[in-house]
Amino acid sequence: MTRRGRALLGLGLLTYVAARAFGSRPLYPVALGLLFAPLLAWLWVRLAQGPMRLHREVEAGEQFEGDDVDVELRLEHSAHLPPPSLMLVENVSGLGERRTSLDSRHGRYTLPGVRRGRYLFLDVRAVLEDAFGLQRAEIPLAAPWTLLVYPRLVELDRLFSEGGTYAQDGRRLLLRRPSGFDLHSVRDYEEGESLRKVHWRSTAKRGELMVKELEDAPRDEVAVLLDGEASAVVGESFDVQVRAAGSLLLAQARRGRRAVLFVNGAHKTVQRVHSYETDWPQAYDLLAAAEADGHAPAAALLGDEASSVARALELTVVTASLSPQLVERLLRRTLGQQRAALVYVDPASFGPNGAHPGPQPALLRLQAGGVPVALIRRGDDLASKLGTRRATDSVRGGVL
Repeated sequence: MTRRGRALLGLGLLTYVAARAFGSRPLYPVALGLLFAPLLAWLWVRLAQGPMRLHREVEAGEQFEGDDVDVELRLEHSAHLPPPSLMLVENVSGLGERRTSLDSRHGRYTLPGVRRGRYLFLDVRAVLEDAFGLQRAEIPLAAPWTLLVYPRLVELDRLFSEGGTYAQDGRRLLLRRPSGFDLHSVRDYEEGESLRKVHWRSTAKRGELMVKELEDAPRDEVAVLLDGEASAVVGESFDVQVRAAGSLLLAQARRGRRAVLFVNGAHKTVQRVHSYETDWPQAYDLLAAAEADGHAPAAALLGDEASSVARALELTVVTASLSPQLVERLLRRTLGQQRAALVYVDPASFGPNGAHPGPQPALLRLQAGGVPVALIRRGDDLASKLGTRRATDSVRGGVL
């Protein structure tokens, strides 16, 4: 019963008591009418309840950040009486509660300028009321739904990292063998074997020479590390990181290169893209849902030699946090004849960035060490910072 219904019921009781106290017969019909109105409203709402099933529809195709998303609602409802008032209440993660009135079991609303992300529609319920708002019934609906809003990527012909030290006659050498050698086990040293194979850690532990048993293992050619360190995010800086990482990965996937996307968030997530046709949609979903909720620094991932990031022949780190450890490990990769590049999204251009130091000295050191660097600030054009834009645009990749 609503507040209005309780007030009406209380007024009916008060009127009945007054009629009895003063012996006023004209007040009896008024009192009975006031008492029966909530009862009739309860009966109406009761009969209007029944099995319900909610259907949602949005425009076909991907939804991209910044667009208005139109949602169509259709409620299947079988009951003895039609509800005089029917409202759908949805609790949407990141958007709060939405209330939509349904007319003839149909409704429509628009989510304006939705940002990139995964939106979960939870705690969905239908609210029925009588015509006078005296009785209300809330019916939970098993209608969970997820809306993915994808980042807008730019289409790149040539990447910023494909020049200087790594260019050959102005062209990029693409034919590389995506394989390497991994440590399989250790064994006793045999006379005549090269000392290069000695596993010094096991040798020091056991007090006798031990050598490494290596096995040939496939490797991904390209790794894109999207750093989601939460402390470095200012405003929409992480959304720019996602666009940059996605644009680089899309360019490599369309070239047919074996690539891997690693998202350094609260949960480390890896998505390999060995085929644009089959693997890119999963990577695009991951980019849409990526969140800046990580706490481990990106440098720690580069220090793990067994990780897919460290094993890749080429690595591009997209970050807004440039620590000395990360600089050292990128330079170490370059010295070890492994390609490394950096996309630095400057958080200071999006607002105050706390205690994070200025990037200029570290960026100059990386460039001097042969690491290609792309510095992106708020409002910069990604196509000009990461490469050159093609004449045609693609819809499938969310390309601008």
